[in-house]
Amino acid sequence: MRLRRAAMALAVCCLVWAVARERPVMSAEAPAEVRALWVLRTSLTTPAAIAALVRTARQRGFNTLLVQVRGRGDAYYDSALEPRATDLIRQPSNFDPLATVIREAHDGGLRVHAWINLNFVSSAAELPPSRDHLVYRHPEWLMVPREIAQDVAKLDATSPAYIGKLARWTRGQSETIEGLYASPLQPDAAKYAETVVADIATRYEVDGIHLDYARYPNDQFDYSRYAIAEFRAEIRPQLAAPLRAALDRQQEIDLFAYPDRFPAEWTTFRRARMSALMMRLRTRVKTARPGTMMTVAATPDAQEAFDHRLQDWRTWIESGFVDAICPMAYTQEPGRFAEQIAAARDIAGGHAIWAGIGAYRLTPAETVDNIWTTRRLGTGGFVLFSYDSLTGPTQPSDYLATVSRSAFGAMRSTESGSSR
Repeated sequence: MRLRRAAMALAVCCLVWAVARERPVMSAEAPAEVRALWVLRTSLTTPAAIAALVRTARQRGFNTLLVQVRGRGDAYYDSALEPRATDLIRQPSNFDPLATVIREAHDGGLRVHAWINLNFVSSAAELPPSRDHLVYRHPEWLMVPREIAQDVAKLDATSPAYIGKLARWTRGQSETIEGLYASPLQPDAAKYAETVVADIATRYEVDGIHLDYARYPNDQFDYSRYAIAEFRAEIRPQLAAPLRAALDRQQEIDLFAYPDRFPAEWTTFRRARMSALMMRLRTRVKTARPGTMMTVAATPDAQEAFDHRLQDWRTWIESGFVDAICPMAYTQEPGRFAEQIAAARDIAGGHAIWAGIGAYRLTPAETVDNIWTTRRLGTGGFVLFSYDSLTGPTQPSDYLATVSRSAFGAMRSTESGSSR
């Protein structure tokens, strides 16, 4: 057992070494202070909405837009891989939200990062209308929770009952599970994710690729029979013949035979496959567009992310998988916010931290206080969640103006009006 664990640990170390070895000399650049907005896809549905977005961001002193162009396995850009978003149905077919944002934002001196929801591919409450969607073309790629995995394993993945059972269970867990996720454990699914990300980086003059949901819903995923088969194939050659035979017999009646026999290795396997995907995404993005930044939205507590989301962002930032981490410190407690960002900064060392501020939960004054906290802590900047909520009817109409006056002041416009 110790030898097997050592072997898996060595494999992870080799993965990290390989990434560090191939890291390009030239690093991606960012403004001295990143002042960014997360922008939901609902603000990209018309040319007028995009014009308002860019105008507001520029006037209020922001210099970076993280625009959600893949929300639920759909496309708010010109894609031959995924279905066009239903929100764009009333727009002409030649309307390309991402291209429009890039053109207008760059003209105004703003940077644009394409925000991609990576593993999260569909709502469970309302399944995609397009039959070209991933959940219909490849339901076998979807993550399965342990709780229903034995039952789901008995179903044909191409049957509507397969997706139906996953969706019904997920709807019942809506407070903690956002929707349906694609799995990084299956090579074909991971390759598809690579292709989607590389397609955007190749064809659009983005300043960055920003990944969200680069994680598992929790550590009770992915127990699909397809994911477990990948684990079995990896660990089985390391086992003595009698143990292999015994586990193979047990698996005929118990799907969890291998994961339960090797729980530590199973967890390491899932975490390592997610990290391997991040490594390959970085390589594809940097090859397609060398000056493009790779950033990731992360669970703010690194240990919680590692243990419960199987998201090893500590390794990702230390080893150069990503250029900046955006810890989503959405707490309403200023002391807790400072603790989370300080801890992330310490882990990142000299690498960039863009503090994720849950401004939708805060007053303008509280958001300003958090911005000044990020400055005192020496981060590379901050991202407010979200433009849409802060300009919507539930917030004061002058929310961003107040933030701009109090947080930017004389610094405002020095970057937002500059050329790229």
